[in-house]
Amino acid sequence: MLKAVLFDLDGTLADTDPLHLLAWREVLAPYGLKVDPAFYRERISGRLNPEIVRDLLGLEGKEAERLIAAKEARFRALAQGLRPTPGLPEFLERIREKGLLWGVVTNAPKENARHVLEALGLRPPLLVLAEEVGRGKPDPLPYQLALRRLGVAPEEALAFEDSPSGVRSAVGAGIPTYALLTGHKEEALLEAGAWGVLQDFRKAMELL
Repeated sequence: MLKAVLFDLDGTLADTDPLHLLAWREVLAPYGLKVDPAFYRERISGRLNPEIVRDLLGLEGKEAERLIAAKEARFRALAQGLRPTPGLPEFLERIREKGLLWGVVTNAPKENARHVLEALGLRPPLLVLAEEVGRGKPDPLPYQLALRRLGVAPEEALAFEDSPSGVRSAVGAGIPTYALLTGHKEEALLEAGAWGVLQDFRKAMELL
């Protein structure tokens, strides 16, 4: 029996990927890197910031921290007037009506997560941040921790993601997972283990 619904944040609750792409494009340009949508999907989306800058630039320590801080500050400046993914408000209302638990599991830094949630007017009862867990997606630990905090078994939960990395994390925790087509191709999401794909949350009602 379904008891809880878990959501990724970026690209799932709101289509923030174009803003992240633009912010990364701006901060990486001085290093001679050109960030187009394909580069973003393949090298950036769904990964933790320290991994991204280490992989792309070989940066660690203070220099990496400065670059990451600049990127995230730029993202927050761009992320004004955010709108929820179509169907999300109605879907959350149905979740409340059914008395289901819900929460957000994200690789986003704390300040970004709070900024986006506040912009969307959302206050999830549970917020699991990969940076506080110690391991981020695609590792299943963030979702495993969410399940423990909610006191539900994997088969009693449902997860929504938008990246192969996020899908692998949720599926790795044993959670039936559906993926939104906001940034990645259907084939990649299904290959990662998604049970199905959705354009937005308007069709998600049928899963409850």
